[in-house]
Amino acid sequence: TILKTNFVLFLNTCVKVSRKLADKISSFNRVFAENGGYFDGDTTFEKDVRKIVADSGGPVMFYDSVSGKPLFKAPVNRSVDEFIAESKVHGWPSFRDDEVIWSDVRVLKSSGETVSVGGTHLGHNLPDRTGNRYCINLVSIAGNPESV
Repeated sequence: TILKTNFVLFLNTCVKVSRKLADKISSFNRVFAENGGYFDGDTTFEKDVRKIVADSGGPVMFYDSVSGKPLFKAPVNRSVDEFIAESKVHGWPSFRDDEVIWSDVRVLKSSGETVSVGGTHLGHNLPDRTGNRYCINLVSIAGNPESV
């Protein structure tokens, strides 16, 4: 079965990411990524993350663009400013171990590729001196929550 992205919305709002890019990166790929800084270009990633954190007082949930399963929540054990700053420095939304929903995410030991349990390519683990850092394609985590 070929999995394609569901109707992709960023953070369950009306801000769309490219469905074509989401299919290319999330569903038909094991290596490539969206361009560095994509999330900081034509999307409202920073504005939306800051608003959700301010309004809810808690982390933002990021969902698999194919299955709708929750994959990451951020920020956890750091400020929204730290989360946004690290993401900007590395060019992709960047998550730490405490922000990963491990029941739905796996990291391949051989390559560091980070995937959902359903097989969606998410990005890569690029550890730094402070620990694991998961640089994740926005189009791969811009899904709607799965229907229950």
